[in-house]
Amino acid sequence: MIKTAIILAGGLGTRLRSAVADLPKCMAPVDGIPFISFVIAYLKKEGIENFIFSLGYNSEAIITYANANYKELHKKYVIEPTQLGTGGAIKLACKETDEKNVIVVNGDTLFSANLKNLSLLHKINNADCTIALKAMKDFDRYGAVELNDDNTIRAFNEKQFCVNGTINGGIYALSVADILTDNYPEAFSFEKEYLEKNTGIKKLYGVVNNGYFIDIGIPEDYLRFQNDYRHTIAKNISKGKTITAEEFLKELPV
Repeated sequence: MIKTAIILAGGLGTRLRSAVADLPKCMAPVDGIPFISFVIAYLKKEGIENFIFSLGYNSEAIITYANANYKELHKKYVIEPTQLGTGGAIKLACKETDEKNVIVVNGDTLFSANLKNLSLLHKINNADCTIALKAMKDFDRYGAVELNDDNTIRAFNEKQFCVNGTINGGIYALSVADILTDNYPEAFSFEKEYLEKNTGIKKLYGVVNNGYFIDIGIPEDYLRFQNDYRHTIAKNISKGKTITAEEFLKELPV
């Protein structure tokens, strides 16, 4: 089981400005709880012990919150000197660990994938990168990912309407040496310049998960997550129970 996770939380979140003002996306409040709390709770539930926060825009807000509310968490903060893109941010954060493999997640996405299974398959296949994929229906916001019979990645398709397919869920088991030793620029897109360019070249695998998935990058999905959370709160109040981020994860809709 991989025990170290990088949380990518450096994005500007321009599409959420109308809903979140000047906060980083991952700090968007959900009934007073920053969204990143749900991501941290999920990672802890899955057995992650070491956290590397990859930060950029308004990093002080995240650092202040994490230091105040997660004193016991074994954590490091890596702050981008300039916008490095997802690839540059991951590469910079990977320099802060001695582990051979890390889990990478997005701070504005909650996907209840099975990290133990992801870690196991990544190690069994001696993979460079293993992606947690989400099965979806009737979507056009994401590009579909195609797999070969052996679960290696065959193709990353451009965004277009798809009746049935799997998408990149934004969770990766990643070989640290692979991204540190290759000659990538300081700033680059992990999705475009690492995953897509290396399809059929590197050992890239995908594992389909059917768990809850939400990306709050647009106001509509941010509102949907708030509604999911409030529905769970209401259901538990009727039973005389309170609900925390940790408790919410136990009752996630699919």
